[in-house]
Amino acid sequence: MTVRILLCDDHAVVRAGLLALLDSAPGIEVVGEAGTGEEALALAAKLTPDVVLMDLQLGAGIDGVETTRRLTSAAGGGPHVLVLTTYDTDADITRAIEAGATGYLLKAERPDELFAAIHAAAEGRTTLSAPVAGRVMANLRNPRPALTDREREILGRLSQGLGNRDIAKALFISEATVKTHLGRIYDKLGVDTRAGAVAVAKEQRLLP
Repeated sequence: MTVRILLCDDHAVVRAGLLALLDSAPGIEVVGEAGTGEEALALAAKLTPDVVLMDLQLGAGIDGVETTRRLTSAAGGGPHVLVLTTYDTDADITRAIEAGATGYLLKAERPDELFAAIHAAAEGRTTLSAPVAGRVMANLRNPRPALTDREREILGRLSQGLGNRDIAKALFISEATVKTHLGRIYDKLGVDTRAGAVAVAKEQRLLP
């Protein structure tokens, strides 16, 4: 069986490299390539690939996680999505899997592992890069502690676009206290940026 692939990566050079690599793989055919999430959705509807090879960061427009969610929730069943990315934070992994990704691979993997993962994804079998699998298992064994009420308050202000000084004024606390809470929020959510914290909070419905 030949697996029909749609590539989605916002870097043309990366897509060209993947195209050349996959052209050499037995049983794999690249039927299209997209540089944005919107292009991937349009091409997937038109070409009906078996697997979409999806990067997470796609520049302007919707990101890889949202594209994955829309692809996998399409009426009548969409293609399987295999994430291929350089990002391996807990937040990225969690968001992609919750969005419906069949597998999660890092771009550092060997070509033969990528080929095997593509065939596995086409059959609906999950494949995770070793570092990703390790993170998933670690999180299952040691779940992150829940956010406190104060941390949720700060997270809510963060989602409104407020800076540390404005959050401190709104909650009648010092900026230093805000920074301390933010550090704990980042640790609990497995992120290292304000945008990442807000994205994960929305995914996990931690915000009203």
